[in-house]
Amino acid sequence: MPVTKSAKKALRQNIKRRLRNLTYKKKIKTLLKQIREFVREKKIKEARELLPQAYKALDKAAKENVIKKNTASRKKSRITKLINSAEEKEKEKEKEQKQEQEKK
Repeated sequence: MPVTKSAKKALRQNIKRRLRNLTYKKKIKTLLKQIREFVREKKIKEARELLPQAYKALDKAAKENVIKKNTASRKKSRITKLINSAEEKEKEKEKEQKQEQEKK
């Protein structure tokens, strides 16, 4: 345990900051997890609707130095890429189904 007055104050500050940082991280984690789950369930529209919230959470965390700027950028890029690729696969399947129906 801290002995000096300044060390005690530093401990109090660290506890507060840690809790604040954890809320940012938890928000990011849950949003990205939800988006991945929607993509897995092929609910692309719902995933797209959550994307701005995820961007906002990542940018805010990067601004507050909870995560680094490049980390936020990388996470945004990967989650967008995931949604776009899932959307393309859905469109390809729809095209194939239309072509099969036209053949019949």
